[in-house]
Amino acid sequence: GVSHVLTLALQELSLLCKRDVNGVGMLYDLLRSRWLQALLKIYECLQHYLGKRPAPVMLQARALSREVVELLREGPQSGEIKELRRLLRSPHFKAALLSAHDTVAQKDFEPTLPPLPDNLPENEEAMRIICLVKNNQPLGATIKRHEITGDITVARVIHGGLADRSGLLYAGDKLVEVNGVPVEGLEPEQVINIL
Repeated sequence: GVSHVLTLALQELSLLCKRDVNGVGMLYDLLRSRWLQALLKIYECLQHYLGKRPAPVMLQARALSREVVELLREGPQSGEIKELRRLLRSPHFKAALLSAHDTVAQKDFEPTLPPLPDNLPENEEAMRIICLVKNNQPLGATIKRHEITGDITVARVIHGGLADRSGLLYAGDKLVEVNGVPVEGLEPEQVINIL
């Protein structure tokens, strides 16, 4: 692996270091440094882990959680069972943790975009098709109607919001379609409801 290649490089550099070639000593010291060795070991561990292709034990943890809550309801009601039922029914556990698990387990996190039409005119303005998955979080951008053209445009992108973090949406961008619905002629409030 990487450690073996580094060992061979160090052996070569030690020979050059004895001949006092410019900069070789510094490079030799760098490659021998403990932090680089540790970093390379971490890299090798990650590569090994990725090579295993970890797979989830189950795809529907949320459904199993509901089943467990039902089974716990039928059994004797000790304090621990009541606490476990309360935890399993909490919105943070169900919506956040189990939904995230199921989404990743089912590999349902990559949106599919419709194909581009074949008959796009060449003199048309450049258009970007972007896809932002909101997952019940705000978009982090405001929209307005352009005073002259009447187009719906992005008024501003809120720092730290979803749109800002994605780097895909900018102030001044014209919205043509949102979630498959053309926005031409719509009021900004109507477009917000679609978002």
